[in-house]
Amino acid sequence: MAFPHHPTLTRFLIEERCRFPDASGDFNALILDVAMACKSIARTVAYGELGGVLGNHAEEGGGVVNVQGETQKKLDVLSNEFFLHITEWGGHLAGMASEEMAVPYQIPAPYRRGKYLLVFDPLDGSSNIDVNVSVGSIFSILRAPQPEGKRAECDVVEADFLQPGTRQVAAGYALYGPTTMLVLTVGSGVNGFTLDPNLGEFMLTHPQLQVPVDTQEFAINASNSRFWAAPVKRYVDECLAGAVGTRGKDFNMRWIASMVAEAHRILMRGGVFLYPRDTKDAARPGRLRLLYEANPIGFIMEQAGGRASTGCIPVLEVQPESLHQRIGLVFGSKHEVERIERYHAEPVHIELDNPLFHDRSLFRVCA
Repeated sequence: MAFPHHPTLTRFLIEERCRFPDASGDFNALILDVAMACKSIARTVAYGELGGVLGNHAEEGGGVVNVQGETQKKLDVLSNEFFLHITEWGGHLAGMASEEMAVPYQIPAPYRRGKYLLVFDPLDGSSNIDVNVSVGSIFSILRAPQPEGKRAECDVVEADFLQPGTRQVAAGYALYGPTTMLVLTVGSGVNGFTLDPNLGEFMLTHPQLQVPVDTQEFAINASNSRFWAAPVKRYVDECLAGAVGTRGKDFNMRWIASMVAEAHRILMRGGVFLYPRDTKDAARPGRLRLLYEANPIGFIMEQAGGRASTGCIPVLEVQPESLHQRIGLVFGSKHEVERIERYHAEPVHIELDNPLFHDRSLFRVCA
């Protein structure tokens, strides 16, 4: 009988736990519960229209708008329920927070409460699901604060989740593409696991992933160019100028509109992703959510030798102010992110020579 030569996620976690003799095993069990939720979502996504799960949630009523002001897809709601109901019972969590819920989720009374908090985006890129583009789930694990005198059975509150990204104990994402992958960091590097559909197990296939420090590829939504700040305009214009410009090399531009897919490509081969703060909506200081998008992806990038930033400071150092706080984000190959930070620190007015950004062009630059 042939045995798989790739370690399972369970074996990987057991071997990691051996480094901490006093560990109770709750952390490993929580990671495996999260992995089970991701497997369930992967199977549901794979059925597509055959499973009757495409389209908007409650479509007959025009769809339901979530706390983000976005119309929920059926798979948004199903994915959120998978995360909640697969992880709530194990006794490892004090509470959860999700993109799809306005307030923290309390662990139901019959279940024991644990010492961790789980925050997640159950289905990132769900606007692409109807056109069969890769989507994913993003998650972050924090320790639940235990102030003196606070009983374990007390409900969690929003303030419990407002921890900077440096305090994450684990983060990861699942990618539902041609293969289903789970990418995970527990604070000692980044490892990638591929789902074996025959065994139903995540197998370690990409150990100790590293983001190349240099790149010739960037990802940004160019349709927002007229709203960008000057340092972002400068950076993109230099990339578009290519070998004849100040960078002296050609760049490729990518945009999938699914951050998990963007992050995975960068983790595999390098690149830089920009979703910066802009002037399109003055009420929103960015588009991506800090706690369950920017922080977990930032933690993964930093653990893989890359860098994650607001454009000005490391994103993991930002003190959250609200559960669904939005923020600008730049991440990927270290040298490119550092260049963008330098442009923000020392903005220089330059003339944009690329014809894409002239007044009579595809992307008009606003002063």
